[in-house]
Amino acid sequence: MMNLYHSLRGLRPATSLRGSASQRAVPEAPPLEAVPSRREAEPQGHCVPRRSLGTRAARGGCLTILAIITLLASHATAHDQIPGAPQSQPIALVGGTIHRVDAKPIENGTVVFDGGKITAVGKNVALPKGCKRIDTSGKQIYPGLMESLSNIGLAEVNAVRSTIDTDEVGNENGNLRPWVAVNADSEWIPVARAGGVLLASVAPKRGDIRGQSGVIQLDGWTYKDMLLRGDTGLVVDWRGYDSRKSDANDRAKERDERLKALSDRLETAARYAIARQARPDSTPTDLRLEALVPVLEGATPMIIDADSRREIEAAVSFCVSRGIRPIIYGGYDAPLCAPLMKQYNVPVIVHATYRLPLRRHDPYDHPYTLPRRLLDAGISFAIGGSGAGSPGGGAAARNLPYHAAVAVAYGLPADQAVRAITLAPAEIMGVAERVGSITVGKDATLIVVDGDVLQTESNVTAAYIAGAAVDLGSKHKTLAEKYRRKYEQP
Repeated sequence: MMNLYHSLRGLRPATSLRGSASQRAVPEAPPLEAVPSRREAEPQGHCVPRRSLGTRAARGGCLTILAIITLLASHATAHDQIPGAPQSQPIALVGGTIHRVDAKPIENGTVVFDGGKITAVGKNVALPKGCKRIDTSGKQIYPGLMESLSNIGLAEVNAVRSTIDTDEVGNENGNLRPWVAVNADSEWIPVARAGGVLLASVAPKRGDIRGQSGVIQLDGWTYKDMLLRGDTGLVVDWRGYDSRKSDANDRAKERDERLKALSDRLETAARYAIARQARPDSTPTDLRLEALVPVLEGATPMIIDADSRREIEAAVSFCVSRGIRPIIYGGYDAPLCAPLMKQYNVPVIVHATYRLPLRRHDPYDHPYTLPRRLLDAGISFAIGGSGAGSPGGGAAARNLPYHAAVAVAYGLPADQAVRAITLAPAEIMGVAERVGSITVGKDATLIVVDGDVLQTESNVTAAYIAGAAVDLGSKHKTLAEKYRRKYEQP
């Protein structure tokens, strides 16, 4: 079996249908002249029965109510901010402190970007002809912050099921591509941007094999405008392959059975890939198996939701033995697995610092000190926010810098905290060649702040995504101004 997995290196199906959906034919409507009107269909010279009149009135009333509901629903789910237009001229941010992240900060520096890309960073930079000069003296310039494994854009009101698009029926849905379902008009998006969060990795929430993750930019008319990169990882909940039985023997037996089922499924995907390569026309397409193939090939990592030491060690060992690249999401006990994590270069995405200890005997500040302990153990990590679900979730994505700030209060150096919410998640998700630092050649996705981004008193005064200016208005700001004026009135 091991040879079968390793034999897949370099093989890809001849026709990739991963994540696509079959199209159903929609019958054409008959021409209008072929459909008789209601007046023509009714007998001429006769009165329409009272019941028919009542039915017609009821139908008219239902249509009116439906139209009103549709109007209200569309108003409730669309924000007022207009996506930024593509950059049309060079822009220079002059005089601010530039936090490059991948190098030392530059005080009283200049950032120039054109065509959505950073073209110059430093002091005494010569500005190109026709450049728009923006004075940022006394302000701080950072890369756009990146939230990890969020449901932002996939949910709106957690108490209303029809506004939530993070779940799917069944335990295996590796073919799900959540970025396709992102609502570009979500009210959560402008609120997150106002906090400096310009990027997010979105992922499904339910099931053992939940689906794929993708990185989106938090501005655009549609998901196509917003998508930075899809298929950045296959999200798996390892708790579904563990056991909670109290007896050690029973627990080991159940865990082995579940892991064997996962192993068998991966072997089936491996055989499927070989069959698709050899006989693409005669091998039926299976989207769920198709989604597992890049993971087996090592092209896509497996993002594993795991917190306990037992889960983390089992997940890493399972992946390494099959040539799969693991990423741990959660990682509460990851410092206890340091030798294994370092040996195989397994990164961790910390699932928030605003959380309670998992065990009653843990120190109260155990979640707060986790980033510092990961740093001391030599484990690569990023800091995420509340993730998907309720409470919190995408609605609380704006709090991402404060999760990093808590880590600073409990021992993490400030520069490492900034890196953990910018460059580190970009590296883990495979988009660091475009975002995550203020570097020549990367996208001009950055924020201007009137203070330290980790401090609650600081405000984002300007933001750019790929050079396009971002509207920093939000429902929160609108309501705050509304009621501020209310109490200013006599």
